[in-house]
Amino acid sequence: MRVFVTGATGFVGSAVVQELINAGHQVLGLARSDAGAASLASAGTTVHRGSLEDLESLRKGAAAADGVIHTGFIHDFSKFAENCEIDKRAIEAIGSVLDGSERPLLVTSGLMTVAAGRRIATEQDADPPVSASYPRASEASAEALVKRGVRASIVRLPASVHGDGDHGFVPILIRMAREKGVSAYVGDGLNRWPGVHRLEAAVVYRLALEKSVAGVRYHAVADEGITLREIAAVIGRRLNVPVVGKTSEEANEHFGWFTDFAAADIPGSSQWTRENLGWQPKQPGLISDIDRPGYFEIK
Repeated sequence: MRVFVTGATGFVGSAVVQELINAGHQVLGLARSDAGAASLASAGTTVHRGSLEDLESLRKGAAAADGVIHTGFIHDFSKFAENCEIDKRAIEAIGSVLDGSERPLLVTSGLMTVAAGRRIATEQDADPPVSASYPRASEASAEALVKRGVRASIVRLPASVHGDGDHGFVPILIRMAREKGVSAYVGDGLNRWPGVHRLEAAVVYRLALEKSVAGVRYHAVADEGITLREIAAVIGRRLNVPVVGKTSEEANEHFGWFTDFAAADIPGSSQWTRENLGWQPKQPGLISDIDRPGYFEIK
């Protein structure tokens, strides 16, 4: 297939691009900058210049492809609502080109809000309704396209997508531990984060694209739930700092804006995904992956 990939130079998107190429697909990668274009070209990708805000570039990219994988999202949380609206419009623009065809579209979503406050989240659990407090409409936009006849489906990513180049949750904890002199968790530290290696997430995208089923959700989850105490222990040992539990009041002072994430219990299952895609993760799990020097290099 010739696959149009948004977010093609990102942490997950770049892994998706390489997975597709290795499997014999051709990739048309969205690039906003000259540096991004050069990176994609060196990876063997056909470059498509544009951005998530350039809707015409998205329509042209989708029109030139046999399928689309949308991993792009602007990760500036100071403008989260605005970036959610950009994401919504991007999905709608891509879908307008695929409407009435059999060409698949994979839309990226997160598992965190699905799992929050529930039992272990499964692929059958719906995303929270779009609201002022939760403005991300990725799944709602994909579901609206399905009702119009677009072969759209959803890939949910867990709280921690790890691997070389990680700049997500675990590096934030490492940075805080280095700055504060302690590696902390909230309460008893038994709240859980699901995880997946970025290369394993890429396999889920490829398999889902090739299966091309409309209206389903896939969970790219290898570790169902790793406790924050386990993660904090690795960080403390690697940085040679004490590992401590924080009360709710102390957590606010220690973690600041990250407190809700540090306290979140958000496990997720991928049993249905594994059964339906034949996916069997082979890359290192979260704990073994972060327990190496590369995760602790100052970047």
